[in-house]
This record gives sequence, structure tokens and C-alpha cells, in this order.
Amino acid sequence: MHWSLVFMLVLGVVALCAAADLPPLMTVEEALGLPRAEPDHRIDYGPEDLNFGELRLPDGPGPFPVVMVIHGGCWLAEYDLGYMSSLADRLAGEGFATWSIEYRRVGDAGGGWPGTFVDVAAAADALCGLAEDYPLDLERAAVVGHSAGGHLALWLAARPGLDPDNPLRGAEPLRFRGAVALAGITDLAAFSSSSGCGSAVPGLLGGEPAEHPERLPQTSPIAMPASGIREVLVVGGRDPIVPISQAELYAAARSDGAVQLVEIPSAGHFELIDPGYGSWTEILRAVQSALDISDGPRPCGGGPESSVHSD
Repeated sequence: MHWSLVFMLVLGVVALCAAADLPPLMTVEEALGLPRAEPDHRIDYGPEDLNFGELRLPDGPGPFPVVMVIHGGCWLAEYDLGYMSSLADRLAGEGFATWSIEYRRVGDAGGGWPGTFVDVAAAADALCGLAEDYPLDLERAAVVGHSAGGHLALWLAARPGLDPDNPLRGAEPLRFRGAVALAGITDLAAFSSSSGCGSAVPGLLGGEPAEHPERLPQTSPIAMPASGIREVLVVGGRDPIVPISQAELYAAARSDGAVQLVEIPSAGHFELIDPGYGSWTEILRAVQSALDISDGPRPCGGGPESSVHSD
């Protein structure tokens, strides 16, 4: 059922909004129909068919600040990186190099636990190798994700805090300057449900959260160690898919003041990824804020270089 149920829910909210004289919310089909801008480069970051990313570069010599972009879609194989290409392209137009990634998802061979996390980690670490060939400034690197991709963005932010021997962490995980979650899922246990997007959580974790409690501190941002970097959670005030409580509880759980919560009252779930929507200024400001950290450790360690191949 998944996004078909979500679509029905959105239609119900649209009807209520019309009755209240509010603008209708963007539907799933409208989001999937956003323009799909071609990338400058399509680059493999690993051996699997879905281990690739799209690199877009601004005009000029660089080096450019980098934004890694992670698409959502309930972690499901049915939805790919294409619907985020408008956002990635617009960010490139604003002066950011963008690395929009694909990865194995629930329903793909090897997707879910642990393949989805392995892929996303490898895609992030591949930036260290890409910076050898492209004008990327990894001292100014942020990760941006939408919905399930927002969950993965926050996961990447916290990944360096996992135990050093945890294979999901890796020997030298890329350390981002900041993270932006657009309608991000922060608490997998609380989000898990028998229907809608939450029904994909067991596939992501390899079982119900209660069956694998040891996996939550490795995968659910709210249960992981605080990242210590700037995190911006952007939520739509009328989001019918990911409740605002996901962001509110996460922000409340972090007492270090590094989490900023931004609510866009008129937006639903998908407006946040549409550069043509009125909230674009807030999204751009969130990305800029995530990168506004003056010091910190070097992002790439001294481990083996990532292997990347460009077509």
C-alpha cells in the first residue's frame, strides 16, 4: 500500500484545504512530475547497479561548496532520485556543487538492512575521491534529504559517532559541516506503522523495530549519538505524511543547541522540494545555515581513496 495510501490522504487534505480557502497541497504525482534536469556527470560510486550519483557543477572554476542530495520515497524501490533533480539543479544555480545519489532500497536486491545504509555511506565517502577530479570544497559540505532521505541525511550526520568497529560507520566516514532534513523522519520506532510510509520501516530495519532494538542506535537519528554539527529541520505546517512531531521531538532531545527547527506553515510534504514554491528562500537559507560553521575536523581522513568512475 505505501504511497497509494499516502496519495489518498493527501487528496483528503486537499479537499479540506479547499473548503478552508487554503491553497491545495502538492500531490505525489505532481512531485514526481517536477522537471528532471540532466546532470553534468553520472558517476558510479560502487559495484551495484544502483550505486551511482549525479554531479552538477555551478559555472566558474570553483572550488565549490558541496551539497549531497538524498531522495525519499519511503525507502522504497518504486521511487528514484529523479524527483529531486529540480532541487539539485537549482542549488547548482545558486553556487553549490550537488551530488544527488541513488541507492538500493526496500524491494531492491540487497536493499533495506543493511544495504541501504551501506550504499548511502559509500556514496558520501566517494566525495573524497571525487574531490580529486572535480572542484569540490569538502571543507564546506552539507547533506540535504527529503522525507526518508531526510532520515538518511541525519543518519549520515551522526554516522561518525558510531562505534569504530561498526561496519556501517566505516574507517574514515565523511564528516559533513551540516545537515538539512526536509520533512525528515527522525524516529524510526515512532514512525513505524501498519500502513502508509511507516509500513516500510520493517523492510528498512530487517524486521519490526521491537524485534531488533539493537539496530535503532545504529540507524534511527533520535537514538544515535548527537552529531555535533549544525542540523536544520524544515517542516511543512500542513504535512499529512510525516508529522511535525518527528522534528519537534528530535529537536527537544538535542540540548546542545545545534538543531534548528523551521516551519513553513503553508507547505505540505512535497512543496519543500519544489524550487518554484514560495518556500524556496527558506530552503536556501537552511542550506546556507547548515554550512555556516567556521571550524572543525577535516572531512576526509587518511584512509584508502574511494573508487569512482564517470561516464
